[in-house]
Amino acid sequence: MLKVFICGGSGYTGSELLRILTGHDEVKVVGVTSEKSAGMAVNSLFPAFFVYKDLKFENLNVDAIKDRADVYFLALPHGKSQQVSAELFKYGKKVIDLSADFRIKNPQTYSLWYKTEHHYPSLLQEAVYGLPEIYREKIKEAKLIANPGCYPTSVILPLYPFLKGNLIDPHTIIANSCSGVSGAGRKAETSLSYCEVNEDFRAYNVTKHRHTPEIEQELGFASGSSLTIDFTTHLLPLNRGILSTIYANLNKELTTANALEILTEQYKNEPFIKIMPEGELPSIKYVRGTNYCYIGAVCNPRTKRLILISAIDNLVKGASGQAVQNMNIMFGIDETKALKNLALSP
Repeated sequence: MLKVFICGGSGYTGSELLRILTGHDEVKVVGVTSEKSAGMAVNSLFPAFFVYKDLKFENLNVDAIKDRADVYFLALPHGKSQQVSAELFKYGKKVIDLSADFRIKNPQTYSLWYKTEHHYPSLLQEAVYGLPEIYREKIKEAKLIANPGCYPTSVILPLYPFLKGNLIDPHTIIANSCSGVSGAGRKAETSLSYCEVNEDFRAYNVTKHRHTPEIEQELGFASGSSLTIDFTTHLLPLNRGILSTIYANLNKELTTANALEILTEQYKNEPFIKIMPEGELPSIKYVRGTNYCYIGAVCNPRTKRLILISAIDNLVKGASGQAVQNMNIMFGIDETKALKNLALSP
């Protein structure tokens, strides 16, 4: 039985990890931390998790927890996560970090976008970017996983085969992504309150969303050269889910059928990628509560542009589900364990 410890279990990603792992018969959650809820039983904060009635939140002390588990999920704020990851890594523990602290390989780029110094730049080279559909073989051998951001997952997966095949101009990419409110985290903030969000739809962090350098880094790796994109995020009056619409100029003439064939060939063996038939496009309802990424494509012959549309659940394939998928790969467990039949009612 694999022993799992969750650092930061009272937020949305932490609670989603707890939810998913209730269905995993090869792991046992042996501990969970929360600075705000320390001493409280897990099922007191989350009554639905009766299975954790004997588990209490505790304060985070690396020396006290370092010998209690085989793998540590870190659902901590950026900045704080890097120190905890470094300490656990030093003790030879396997770490899956759900923050942004080890996603960006250049420490100066990280500091520019996250407004804090990276104190462990050497560890950036040890970290493997945890997108299984692209880095599965590296994930198998990894000790430190940088779990991808939700928006980047929804943008990178559709674009990857077209950049790899030099089928689109990488300097013409525009991505518009819309997310449910849980993407902002479990916090009290006026702009995220019910009356502010309900019956509204707005763009935010235009030209300066922190996921931008992560997306550009990974798309640059796929295309073989550095690139910049226009990436605009929007807040949906929904609890969860991301819909991304992505545009790029074609380098060669493609039909919609051609584009779908390329996507199908790239992801034909991937358990969590679903390519939509021609004439159909994904919806957030398709992926709510699941670890799937649905992708649709349309080629516009008038503008000679490729249009890609993807849908994921930001808390599952965009965070905790992908983290569990990475854990399964790292430990040689069936990759779909506890993930294949996840779903929430629409």
